[in-house]
Amino acid sequence: MLCLLAPSPVSAGLVDTIPAVKPSVVGVGTYLRTRSPAINFTGTGFVTGDGLSVITNAHVVPQALDSEHMETLGIVLGSADAVEFRPATVEAIDREHDLAHLRLRGTPLPALKLGDSDSVREGQSLAFTGFPLGMVLGLHRATHRATLAAITPILMPTLNSRKLDARLINRLQKPPFAIFQLDGTAYPGNSGSPVYDPDNGLVYGVINMVLVKGLKENAITNPSGITYAIPANYIRELLQQKTP
Repeated sequence: MLCLLAPSPVSAGLVDTIPAVKPSVVGVGTYLRTRSPAINFTGTGFVTGDGLSVITNAHVVPQALDSEHMETLGIVLGSADAVEFRPATVEAIDREHDLAHLRLRGTPLPALKLGDSDSVREGQSLAFTGFPLGMVLGLHRATHRATLAAITPILMPTLNSRKLDARLINRLQKPPFAIFQLDGTAYPGNSGSPVYDPDNGLVYGVINMVLVKGLKENAITNPSGITYAIPANYIRELLQQKTP
């Protein structure tokens, strides 16, 4: 007797969710007309709220622009065949949680909804969509599965006092916040990618770093498969702020 296995409901959900998520996932970078290439890709972001708010990592946003040559911060839309750059301004930055809120003008884009990141549980299946290699292979959004392996404090214990620097010492003086450790492979271009429920697309986190084995170049050639994400509830706080 031949038994046919029913398709996994999680797999079917992700297949249906990806097309709904992808239009909200954008590249983040700068545009300089006299540069070749004119667009410098720095990371991934995603649209939320009223369709004019873009969330990414704070480390994805350049700290300074070449204003003399009119370099512009913005987002990258489209595909490898038709790339569009839309200028954006920095609405707010949360460096403690490595988050940035960029603001667009003009026509709103499809927006993702934020879920309650306090409700996720270890072992839960998630997915993230972004640009793992930036624009090296063209502007192609890629989706990866992930499992929430652990909810752990952002700070890892240091075994040697020589590894302490001023930034880490400053963080040690503050209560650590929880971060999501994912069993999934991300790459440098994935910074800022939304981490979401594969069944309904609710965003629970933002990819912000990858555990690197050895040299930083190994993040591409020999990925560890361990990725970290900032819980989405910090995004709600960011959306209420405005940089002075």
